[in-house]
Amino acid sequence: MTRKKVAVIGSGNIGTDLMIKVLRRSAVLEMAAMVGIDPDSDGLARAARLGVPTTAKGVDGLIALPGFADIAVVFDATSAAAHRANAARLAPYGKTLIDLTPAAIGPYVVPAVNLEEHLGAGNVNMVTCGGQATIPIVAAISRITPVAYAEIVASIASRSAGPGTRANIDEFTETTAHAIETVGGARRGKAIIVLNPAEPPLIMRDTVHALIGEPSTHDAVRESIERMVASVAEYVPGYRLKQPVQITAVPPDQPVATLLADSSGIPPTHQVSVFLEVEGAAHYLPAYAGNLDIMTSAALRMAERV
Repeated sequence: MTRKKVAVIGSGNIGTDLMIKVLRRSAVLEMAAMVGIDPDSDGLARAARLGVPTTAKGVDGLIALPGFADIAVVFDATSAAAHRANAARLAPYGKTLIDLTPAAIGPYVVPAVNLEEHLGAGNVNMVTCGGQATIPIVAAISRITPVAYAEIVASIASRSAGPGTRANIDEFTETTAHAIETVGGARRGKAIIVLNPAEPPLIMRDTVHALIGEPSTHDAVRESIERMVASVAEYVPGYRLKQPVQITAVPPDQPVATLLADSSGIPPTHQVSVFLEVEGAAHYLPAYAGNLDIMTSAALRMAERV
């Protein structure tokens, strides 16, 4: 089989981890370039040692590389602002862009939910690490019963959040909340991120709270969530339920109406709570950096399907 050539823009933590995944795990992709802007970055140095062509001149350096014409897919692991500029610069060349920033120029893709829907798109967005971990759960619930409101809390080790992640915090909450609605199917979504400074660093934890009705569907909701967790674990082996799914009645005095998109429809009667853990594969960073692993694993899955 002829491998399709790919390039990674961004020689930081996410880009370097993605490069190593392509080299070690993919039977259909070939690393053709690692692109950065810091000639002294560890990512570029590691790529050079592994025999991957490199440039420290950003996207213009990528375009100037001798093998650029043969590259089919470009991963962008920079920042939301940088991706907008990179996408505009690469637009004339017909490459498929897989965006690992919260720029959200193209449609959102969460492989376990909608992998097949956007294979022809020229630019797809992998949402955020918190979105990749939690949107499958919201989708698993909404395929059984309407979700009036879904709230996710992503807690990641502060040490695993590099400059790019920190620069994207505002976009993280906005992009994830929007994708909870458009991909997950919730009427209203909210996203919260916590950079946990604990030492030693803790493994990524994600919590999903969803408001639903229909008590008769609760067993089906639990089963749907368990099937979805298994689907995500096929490409993110460290993805798992931390404890059994909880479904509890909403107390009469709890003002959930303030969380809803509008007052129409039947008021939710129950809350679904799902507690997840994401352990990284430690291809580049330690296992606590599950937030990076789930993003790069999802992007790799998308590229291989493309």
